[in-house]
Amino acid sequence: MMPGQIPEPSLAPGSLPSLGPLAGISATTLTDQLKLHADFRQLGAMLHPLHFLDRLGKRPLAIKTEMDEDGDRRKRRREKNKVAAARCRNKKKERTDFLQKESERLETVNCDLKAQIEELRVERQQLMVMLNLHRPTCIVRTDSVKTPDGEANPLLEQLARTPPK
Repeated sequence: MMPGQIPEPSLAPGSLPSLGPLAGISATTLTDQLKLHADFRQLGAMLHPLHFLDRLGKRPLAIKTEMDEDGDRRKRRREKNKVAAARCRNKKKERTDFLQKESERLETVNCDLKAQIEELRVERQQLMVMLNLHRPTCIVRTDSVKTPDGEANPLLEQLARTPPK
């Protein structure tokens, strides 16, 4: 038999290899089964959670893709935020460490300066004692001898008490 030819009515159903599994099923039974299958599809579509979107002209596949894109976008944003937070924590830790070391260095410098101040104070005191010990033997005019304000100068006090000769 050639394609496009009408089979002879004498052939039994199922004897035509070109018709496959549909051979031997009456047309009314086949139509009823197709209708039943279409009804089940429609019922399944109505029970589908995104069925209402189908009525609005949107396909559930597009919504799923948009949801996936939103999820991917959220995931990328979270990842970027995670990296930025780690970078911020590291930067804060480095700054804290730097400030701690700087504080320790400045405390050391402060102690050194306080020690130096104390040494200079002791040296000044020794020089004042030496100067006071030297003044009685030194012949200097009393108006040229100056001492810092607030400090007593024993030589000037002694010269002021003794009458001029």
